Amino acid sequence: NLKVMLQHDGSVVYAEALWDHVTMDDQELGFKAGDVIEVVDATNKEWWWGRIMDSEGWFPASFVRYLAHLEEAQAGEEDQAALGLLLGPGLPCKEQMRTNVINEIMSTERDYIKHLKDICEGYIKQCRKRTDMFTEEQLRTIFGNIEEIYRFQRKFLKGLEKKFNKEQPHLSEIGCCFLEHQTDFQIYSEYCNNHPNACVQLSKLMKVNKYVFFFEACRLLQKMIDISLDGFLLTPVQKICKYPLQLAELLKYTNPQHRDYKDVEAALNAMKNVARLINERKRRLENIDKIAQWQSSIEDWEGEDVLSRSSDLIFSGELTKLSQPQAKSQQRMFFLFDHQMVYCKKDLLRRDMLYYKGRVDMDHMEVMDVEDGKEKDFNISVKNALKLRSLAGDEVHLLCAKKPEQKQRWLRAFADERRQVQHDRETGFSLTEVQKKQAMLNACKSHPAGKPKGNNHQTGYTMIYNTPKRKTSTFWHNIGRLTPFKK
Repeated sequence: NLKVMLQHDGSVVYAEALWDHVTMDDQELGFKAGDVIEVVDATNKEWWWGRIMDSEGWFPASFVRYLAHLEEAQAGEEDQAALGLLLGPGLPCKEQMRTNVINEIMSTERDYIKHLKDICEGYIKQCRKRTDMFTEEQLRTIFGNIEEIYRFQRKFLKGLEKKFNKEQPHLSEIGCCFLEHQTDFQIYSEYCNNHPNACVQLSKLMKVNKYVFFFEACRLLQKMIDISLDGFLLTPVQKICKYPLQLAELLKYTNPQHRDYKDVEAALNAMKNVARLINERKRRLENIDKIAQWQSSIEDWEGEDVLSRSSDLIFSGELTKLSQPQAKSQQRMFFLFDHQMVYCKKDLLRRDMLYYKGRVDMDHMEVMDVEDGKEKDFNISVKNALKLRSLAGDEVHLLCAKKPEQKQRWLRAFADERRQVQHDRETGFSLTEVQKKQAMLNACKSHPAGKPKGNNHQTGYTMIYNTPKRKTSTFWHNIGRLTPFKK
């Protein structure tokens, strides 16, 4: 036992960093994967106190592996292989390494449950007693859905314990546990998206002494180590990012013949997807304010808000539009979102001002490539054209690009839009009414009453198409960056 060794043995104990540790607090010790850390205090299971050169601080025990001797850290790969041969009749080296990784996964899960329990019982429970200090809404902002995560992780640990082979850990088959719960892990998405708000709310409260003292009293009562609350609240974010690393390590030491191999491989991909999905949702939520601001800057807006059905700007650009029956050609600016496409007319004098002209419901449209030459529906000659036809057949739009490569880009964008809608359906992504309302409210605030709305238009659409001699704000720069293609 490492704790016993530190207390009685008197020898210096070292650990090797398995992953980078980026510090959130001046009491923490930062390091990179591969660094060797001198362990000074390991009395706490989750956070150890360590030293690298002149720096000392706390670090998560789960981020390192214990080294019996410093030489082990400095041994080259050849020495490690030789060491494997010297081990003799014991476990083969790869199986020993798999045992280590399985034990590490199990111990970090147990420590993590303890950590979540401390937050839920040590902080949230105490905060709820103090209705004079916290509203339920404040607590939701600070702690997000961490109680839901705690309930899920307990269930997940039970599943792992059932599959854990105590006598021969390397035979454990735990890949299926991750696969079984891959959709449950998506609850971390809400937590990660809320985490920046939690930090803002906490930093406001920490300016007031009574909250500083209150949180410190909670920590001491629960016997938690000396790290600030925002440090503890970062753990779930770190945890969901760490699963793919642990599974990659496990796969490395699992023989392809092992019964767990296929499941571990699939679990690694599943957890990478969860991490990717969380990042994607974060990006989408950051974009909705920009979309709301974009809408509020369009003149003569009609119908429902863009956000009532959409949350992503997929592509935008200028096209010539022809609609039946009159087949009159019009230059329009098109904005393709998920589920719908909005088109606007530019002001003749102020080219950065747009007037709403209509929208197309992409859920009921089919997109067709049109060959150059005579177009039979409209009976005219066209170049670089594509056609949108409603599934009911009662609505047809002919759209012409200036160049063939622009047309190809639009065809790709329409395919991306359908893929996005399908992906959102499969992963259950949608905006809440509160999120939509808040975004529209923020957008209205940026157009103060009493100021002519048009004044805000000088920000321009320069990232969408280039308008000379107009200074752009970062907002329009961001709107341009919402689209995955560069013009």
